[in-house]
This record gives sequence, C-alpha cells and structure tokens, in this order.
Amino acid sequence: MKIAYLTPEYPHLKCTHSAGVGTSIYNLSRGLLGLGCEVRVLVYGQDQDKVFQDEGVTIQKIKNKKVKGFSRWLTQKKIEKLINQLYKSNEIDLVESIDWGGITSYIQPKKCPIIIKLHGSDTYFCRLEGRRLKKKNFFHEMRALSKADAHLAVSDFVAKKTNEFFNFQLEFLTVYNGVDLSKFKLGHHREVADQVLYVGTLIRKKGVLDLAHIFNKLIELNPEVKLDLVGSDAPDKKTKSASTWKLMQDIFTKEALQKVTYYGKVPYDEVKSHLEKASVCVFPSHAEAFPVSWLEAMAMQKAILASSIGWANEVIEDGREGYLKHPEDHQAFAQQINDVLQNRTLMKHLGENAYNKVTTCFSHQVIAQKHVSIYNKVIRTK
Repeated sequence: MKIAYLTPEYPHLKCTHSAGVGTSIYNLSRGLLGLGCEVRVLVYGQDQDKVFQDEGVTIQKIKNKKVKGFSRWLTQKKIEKLINQLYKSNEIDLVESIDWGGITSYIQPKKCPIIIKLHGSDTYFCRLEGRRLKKKNFFHEMRALSKADAHLAVSDFVAKKTNEFFNFQLEFLTVYNGVDLSKFKLGHHREVADQVLYVGTLIRKKGVLDLAHIFNKLIELNPEVKLDLVGSDAPDKKTKSASTWKLMQDIFTKEALQKVTYYGKVPYDEVKSHLEKASVCVFPSHAEAFPVSWLEAMAMQKAILASSIGWANEVIEDGREGYLKHPEDHQAFAQQINDVLQNRTLMKHLGENAYNKVTTCFSHQVIAQKHVSIYNKVIRTK
C-alpha cells in the first residue's frame, strides 16, 4: 500500500514548521513502514519545491503559489495536479489530509481517494476557546469535510464536537495517535527530584497561563520544586501580545520565576532527554484533540498531571495512569502535583501504569495496523 499525507508541518530540519500533527504523522509513518507500506508526506506552505528521503519516508515539499487574491486556489490546484500525477504513476493509492484550514476544499482528484482526519480544525479550536472564527476558514473546513471520501478522528471527543460545530452527522472512525516506543524508551535513570516538566507550545489554549498560576501555588507548598518548559513561544491572540512566555513571566511570582527554566523549541530527538529528568509531567490544556506529548511522557514511564477536559479520559484514567484536574482549579492542581512528588511509590506506580497502557493501546505499530485496515476498505469502495 502506498499512502500520502497532506500536511503543513513535519518534524524535519528541512521543513519550515512542525508541531503535534507533524509528530503524529512521523510516528504513524514509521509504523506503516514496518508493515511494508510506502509513505510519502506532501508538506505544503514550504520555501521551495523539493523531494528528499527521511528514514525511508519520501518527503515532498510544496511551495505555495503567490498571486494576490488567488494564492489559495492556485496552491490547491497545484496540489491537485500533483496528486493526480502521483496516482496515475502508481506512486500513491490514497491521500490522508488534515482538517485544519480545509486545504482540500477545492482539491478534487480524478480517482485518488481523499481521507480527512480530525486533528482539530480552526473551527474546533475557536469554538472550544470562545475565540472569533473567520468565516472563510469555517467555509473551507466545512466544504473539505463534506467532500471527503472517508473521515477519521484522533479522538471521540474531537469527532463529537466537530459534528456539533458544523451541524454535521458524519461518521467518523476514531483511530488514536500513536508513539514510537523505540524512540521514547526509558534508558539511564537521570530523574531529578522535584522536577516538573511541560512540553508543548507556549500558547493560551494549552493552559500555560494557568500553569504559571499553578506553579505559584506549588512553590508555596514545596519551595524546592522546579519547572522546565520545552516548546515554541507563540503570540497571544486575546491580548495581542507577541509572546505568551512574556505573559507567563508577568504571572509568576518572583520566587516562582527563579525556579523556572524555559528552553524554547528543541529538536525532536532532544525531547526525550528532558522527559528523562522529569519527576512529573504537566499538561493543563483547555483545547486539544489527542496530544502526542502525553503519549511520549507515558512511554517514558512518567507520572502525569493533566487537564480533565473532554479528550483527556480517552488517554488517561484518573488515578490510574495519572491525575486529571481542571486547569482553572489552580490550588487543586498544585496540591495534586505536590502529593505525587512527595510519594515516590505512587509516582512509580503511575508511571508503570502509563507505560503499560501506551504499550497496549498507543504504540505506533498497533495504530498503524488499524490505519491499514481502514485504508484498504476505502480503496476497495472508491
């Protein structure tokens, strides 16, 4: 089977951007290669048109067309032409695209099936966060979803909310994101006592402003605790600030800020070293679809304190693989972190349970096998 993924991001130095969606495609690709599939990643929004190999995966960078008023449509037609060429030359059997932005709204290949997988559209995140949604984004995402040959979702929650927000009754098959356990395997034990870690973009929807308040409370309970932050900084749309990290610094108390280290964005291969040192990983998100960073922490046998909103219980059972608290309940969140830090037996127990679950349910091999089964059905029915 020959599969193509259409995405604006991928975790490679030659690509201009990557986040959770790119990481999920990276992990899935490795699982599919292990099953004998061929994988091509079509990455649009790039600085040039270029094809190269990445550990057995063909990466095809696509430079967007730039013509005032017609850039989007011309880029879509460029991608459509490429898909038709690849399908005709027997280089791909189908394309899976993301929902965000509705890139396939005016892409209509002659024969190649188009699957859309929900990772979280702009409509989804805007509605969850109560932000203003651009009408054109809603239109393109709605059109893309309505035209797709099949629909997948990375969680039941994102499927339910997407149908609700678009007033659809589409049938979404939920296939969770996976993690490459060979890359996130606990090696030499380097855990640092009272070390709390957050991995992810510094952006309001991921609860990092709440995390600053939570850490202020945590420092009062445990003056020895430390917080590491790993991930890109992002502008804040609500306050128009160019830096969410700056907003966080303004929230931290003087005592708390002295215990915070912000590493910024690090290469994907370096995330593991930060996870190894952590005692507890924290993810106080307000809006996610199915976060890969949680799975990576679970694979590294880390105790997790995470948001209790929506998708969370599809990843973690409260009290078994970690604890779930509402991100705005700062005192309860901080108290729970401290309770785990103070109980090494509990911390170890949570980490072991997390590892067992991710191995059974979320390994990239397990997830890849489920995708192949679905892809075969789509190809046969097209």
